[in-house]
Amino acid sequence: MQSLVTGRIMVSPKYLLSVTLIAGAVVGMAASDNALARNSYCCNDANGKLTCGDMLPVACQKRAYRVLDERGRPVREVEAPLSPEQRALREAEEVKKREEAKKAAEEKRRNQALLATYPNEKDIDAARERELAEFDKSSGDTQKRYDDALKQKKKLDTEREFYLKKPMPANLKKQIEENENDIKSARAALDSRKQEADALRTRFEEEKNRYMELRYGKRAPAAAPTAPATDKRPR
Repeated sequence: MQSLVTGRIMVSPKYLLSVTLIAGAVVGMAASDNALARNSYCCNDANGKLTCGDMLPVACQKRAYRVLDERGRPVREVEAPLSPEQRALREAEEVKKREEAKKAAEEKRRNQALLATYPNEKDIDAARERELAEFDKSSGDTQKRYDDALKQKKKLDTEREFYLKKPMPANLKKQIEENENDIKSARAALDSRKQEADALRTRFEEEKNRYMELRYGKRAPAAAPTAPATDKRPR
């Protein structure tokens, strides 16, 4: 390795390179520190007066402030610290936004599933009729129980006529009470089934309207009113 002679001191090229790199790093750090030092921090104090400093002024520590570069151009803005009430309000708003985003995503998923399920609106009508037919079929036992209870009531009413002016046998009295309970129970079950059927029709109507709006941008035409089913229950 060759060395350079400077006066009486011999300096190697490797040493000179190291010194040069260190000096460059020091100069770079100094330049960086100077650049940082040129930033300023400004805010409007409690009296509305503009207050600035190379470091964050005391008057700005609990207020919103701006960071400016050496030419006075804004670098960033920092919000004032939130009060507990403001923080709670912001958290509530964020929760609301997340819930709304969740609902929007679920609505989008439901819309996509609806369009993928039915090729056209006629298929929705067909699906409704199939479900209603299955529903009516499953309700047959309840209707039969109600009809049988009514037939039993007619028989018991005929027997009760013989005891209008004399004490009714305990056995007959018990049968009448049980029959009244059977009628009441079957009637409540039929009312419940009717409500379920109405809810099913409503669901399909809403799906059809939503389908029409998604597919064609319009709602389905109003369906013609249907005649109410004959009520077999005694008044």
